[in-house]
Amino acid sequence: MAVLKVKFTKTKRDKLAQILWILNWVSVVSGIILFSLGLFLKIEIKKRNEVMAKGDINSVPNMLISVGVIACIINFLGGKICYDCSDANKFSRWKLVMLPYIVCTFCFTFCILVGALMCYTMRNELEESLYLGLRDAIKFYKDTDIPGRCFLKKTVDLLQIGFRCCGNNGFRDWFEIQWVSARYLNMASKEILDRLKSNVDGKFLVDGVPFSCCNPSSPRPCIQYQLTNNSAHYNYDFLTEELNIWMKGCREALLDYYTAIMRYIGIAALLIWLFELSVLIGVRYLQTAMKNVLLLGDLEGESDGWLLENSFVETAKYNINIIKNLGKANQISTVSGMNDPNINIQNTDCDKTNITTKSIPAAR
Repeated sequence: MAVLKVKFTKTKRDKLAQILWILNWVSVVSGIILFSLGLFLKIEIKKRNEVMAKGDINSVPNMLISVGVIACIINFLGGKICYDCSDANKFSRWKLVMLPYIVCTFCFTFCILVGALMCYTMRNELEESLYLGLRDAIKFYKDTDIPGRCFLKKTVDLLQIGFRCCGNNGFRDWFEIQWVSARYLNMASKEILDRLKSNVDGKFLVDGVPFSCCNPSSPRPCIQYQLTNNSAHYNYDFLTEELNIWMKGCREALLDYYTAIMRYIGIAALLIWLFELSVLIGVRYLQTAMKNVLLLGDLEGESDGWLLENSFVETAKYNINIIKNLGKANQISTVSGMNDPNINIQNTDCDKTNITTKSIPAAR
């Protein structure tokens, strides 16, 4: 029994073909949108690749870009097919093409769904990439005179100012590294020498942060050095007073930023998937209705259209049997109880004759 069978008159078939022709052109625009969203996400990731570790974070934008290009090609072809399907004579040239086209389009719409879901599952990979990338960027913040790292100070400062953040997980990350270059330390100062000697690794560690961590909205002048020393500042309490530096870590700030972008992209991809799926269903109805018209021989009469010619269970069993029988085409079938004469032929030794001869009895 056919699934979701609908009866179509010639007028309904013509209208369905015209509507699908328009919707396929709209789908071309949706493919351009997918391509643009993937390109936008790729550019946004590229902007801050200095603070990201190498990983699979580009898989989502690459997926969206690829799906967008394929959408334009498939829907352009679909528009041509639906336009010709308004004429039964023109439909004949697409008769053998439409079913493979529908199958390929179904796989393509599934890829759109996968791309949309990947936007929501990318957070863990992105978080790890940001953590490792920011850790290294902060570690090499002071290396302004080393090729390949001289840009990191500017990158981190602009990042902290733009995203209103400080450090990787928070401002305390700056306490654990030497972020002041040795070329700007007065080695004749006893205080600096004592601080260097007090550290096992010989690093100049201070309870301070770069200027880019300062919050300009704070009414108090920025306190970026000796943050934990209450006596170093007038009317200051490190434990109770709200510090006038950014409290949020840059990893959290960037993660929130990219998560919001991917959330909106994921919603757009899901809507496009639903739209493409509805167009695919319409094309399937048009294909089956036009096919039945040709079988009936009455081009002006009514015809049935459906999603599946048989039930879901029967269709699944049929496809499973096809898959099972794919590898049996080259196998040699044998009849039960009989052996193939070309198999298991015994070898004979041509140099020796093992024929048993019987003596002929003498005549009496």
